Amino acid sequence: MSTPFLVGLVGARGHTGRELIRLIADHPELMLAYAVSREFAGRPVADIAPEDKDECVFEALSPEEAARRRADVVILAAPDGAAAPYVEAIETLAPQRIIIDLSADYRFDDQWAYGLPELNRAKIRGATRIANPGCYATAAQLALAPLVARFNGTPSLFGVSGYSGAGTAPSPRNDPERIKDNLMPYAVTGHKHERETARHLGRPVHFTPHVHPAFSGLIVTAHIPLAEKMDASGLAKVFEEKYAGEPLIALRNAPPELKDGAGRKGVLIGGFAVSENGMNAVVIAAEDNLLKGAAVQAIQNVNLALGLDEMKGLAH
Repeated sequence: MSTPFLVGLVGARGHTGRELIRLIADHPELMLAYAVSREFAGRPVADIAPEDKDECVFEALSPEEAARRRADVVILAAPDGAAAPYVEAIETLAPQRIIIDLSADYRFDDQWAYGLPELNRAKIRGATRIANPGCYATAAQLALAPLVARFNGTPSLFGVSGYSGAGTAPSPRNDPERIKDNLMPYAVTGHKHERETARHLGRPVHFTPHVHPAFSGLIVTAHIPLAEKMDASGLAKVFEEKYAGEPLIALRNAPPELKDGAGRKGVLIGGFAVSENGMNAVVIAAEDNLLKGAAVQAIQNVNLALGLDEMKGLAH
């Protein structure tokens, strides 16, 4: 048996950290080297992630302490704004170590590979600095990318996700009483995933996110103005050609629902419809905000960075 690659995890106590621990435990060539959480320091990782087979204990490691620990890859699953001290320490003490950052901190930095494999695989393979995309930005880009050359104006995106997307820090978006029987819009202009999607597609988009009382699952409905007439079958064919052979993208003609994304490792794209005049397309993408929207995509990027099969440890 080959020696496993060691993975350090910073921000291990959150919803995404929980999924990452499970995926690392299931991966035949990865081993959890350490798990950083100040709040849970001293507790066995298995207390919240029974799948952990490496008998790790949560630790309150400083950035320098984490950088000095043995690891082939460090996954940063900390909130936005918290990655830089760990990145700086690793670049000083272990500059060849692979970093996968799940925050928004480096998604606009051209020195980091943008980690959406279905659209950027060549730049991710072998990279040592990879910025994992946002959950909404993943679904939005995959719903829009096959049609970018056919845009005639600015697409409009309506997004809904489960409350786990708001993280574990208390806020109105994960308050059970606020979201019960409710649909809550937020960041109605300038959402970071709107800017991220526009940057990496190279075209402006409009996006309005909402939170729903389900724990997980995410759906984006895209209205896309077209430069030339299309019909529904032609629209579906464009997506079939673009994503042929992509193991984490499934297509269907019927519109996906939010619950279709919950628990799914990849993205379901469908609902291919065109307006009566043939000049406006509608495409719907559903995923799990914690999986393809975060943890699964991070493992795809780990695999590509290490030279492993991209789907290693991610089999359905």
